[in-house]
This record gives sequence, C-alpha cells and structure tokens, in this order.
Amino acid sequence: MNFKRRKLEEPEINLIPFIDVLLVVLIFLMLSTTYSRFTELQINLPAADAEKLRERPAEVLVAVAADGRYAVNKKPVDGRSIELLTAELVAASGGRSDTVVIISADATAAHQAVVNVLDAARRAGLARLTFAAQSGGAAPR
Repeated sequence: MNFKRRKLEEPEINLIPFIDVLLVVLIFLMLSTTYSRFTELQINLPAADAEKLRERPAEVLVAVAADGRYAVNKKPVDGRSIELLTAELVAASGGRSDTVVIISADATAAHQAVVNVLDAARRAGLARLTFAAQSGGAAPR
C-alpha cells in the first residue's frame, strides 16, 4: 500500500480557445453590422411643374426673408410683429375675403416666421393660402 500523498496539480485555465472564440465573434459582428451616420436631415423640397393659371384671382404675395423680415406685395413691412403683418394683409387684400395669400419663404427662413404669416392671414380673415415652390428646372441654392 502506498500511503504517500500525491501532490495535487493546480488546474490550469487555458485562455487561447477563449481568445479564438472572441475573435470569431468580433469578426462576425464587424462583417454583419452596417454603420450609417445621420449627421443632418437631408430634405428636398418639392418642385412645382404645373400650367400657369389663365385667370388670376386677387392675390397677395408675402415674402419671408432668411432673417425673418416680411414683404407684402414687394413692399417691406416695417416690423416683424404679427399685428403689423395683419394690418398690411388687410390693406393689401382690400377687404376681400376671397383673396389668395401666396407665401414665398426663403429656404433658410425660420419656421416661426412662416407660422407668423399663417397666423396673420387667419387674423385678417384670409382663408385661402398657398405656398410658392421652385420650378422644375431651377437649381436649389
């Protein structure tokens, strides 16, 4: 009988198969993942390509500049308040409620400036609104 104690060997953790599996998983993820960055929202505004109207109803053209200034029928409005813009729209429409308001806003104009025009038209009692668009052949700036 051999009563001699054996020296117990410490179990050894082999890391090489573990590293191999991790590299395979990493390669799989790199090949199957698509990376797309959305740094800014690209918007292409619609272009109008319609026939010209032969008979034009009463129209009021409201231009909105990039810095928020307004012009009603190519006449600059002194301020940027909705009350001044409403007064100009009432004067330009001549009191007719069937007048069409054409809003021509700069591409870089703030949305709030266009909403102010919509609000001023509502206050002036002008319900017929439309937006001006570029023609099909014009290149955007």
